[in-house]
Amino acid sequence: MDKWGALQWSKVVHGKQGWRFITCLWLHGGLIHLFANVLSFVFIGIRHEQQFGYVRVGVIYLLSGFGGGILSSLFMQHTTTVGASGALFGLIGAVCSEFLTNWTIYTYKVTAVITFIAIIVLNLAVGVLPHIDNFANIGGFFTGFLLGFVLLFRPQSGWINPQHRPAGAAVIPKYKPYQYVFCVIVAVLLLIVGFGMGLLLVFKGANGNKHCSWCHHLTCAPTSKWPCGY
Repeated sequence: MDKWGALQWSKVVHGKQGWRFITCLWLHGGLIHLFANVLSFVFIGIRHEQQFGYVRVGVIYLLSGFGGGILSSLFMQHTTTVGASGALFGLIGAVCSEFLTNWTIYTYKVTAVITFIAIIVLNLAVGVLPHIDNFANIGGFFTGFLLGFVLLFRPQSGWINPQHRPAGAAVIPKYKPYQYVFCVIVAVLLLIVGFGMGLLLVFKGANGNKHCSWCHHLTCAPTSKWPCGY
């Protein structure tokens, strides 16, 4: 794993091997790990790939994995991380922000909200088991959540392409003002600041656990059945 590009804090910081943030996404800890991630992508990614295209979904996937690797390097500095879970969580986050941005076109809003909450809580709960890097999942989720505002917004209901608009039909703006606010002002700025500050702290050797005494519980909850080895 180390030879092929697994994410290791010491290699990234002291060896200046930042490319490991990306290469670790294609490595897995065995066939079961690989199968679980592929199956998750089938259920999460295909629908949005059909609706928005593989380019936008691919960008979300890669940048979410990158964002998850940054947060992981700030808190998981004595472990080796592989797998695409952070990228997959990014797709889940993008689905959530796409739902908020395109709220008006959804019919069963309450059902969708309950479904999203259940998926997020269940996956994060699994992340507190040993040997699972929940910081990569959390970082990937928030990266994908912000990217969804940028890449997955759709024209509002009732908008008609000018090429196909009947004569005399009312002109409806393609996007609502709040969509522009979320996309341009909020999401893009937060992504730039988040990536910039995160990379700066990682390469300075900052340890997030020194500034957050309880954060280690987010990736492993100690029980009588297993130790966490903090």
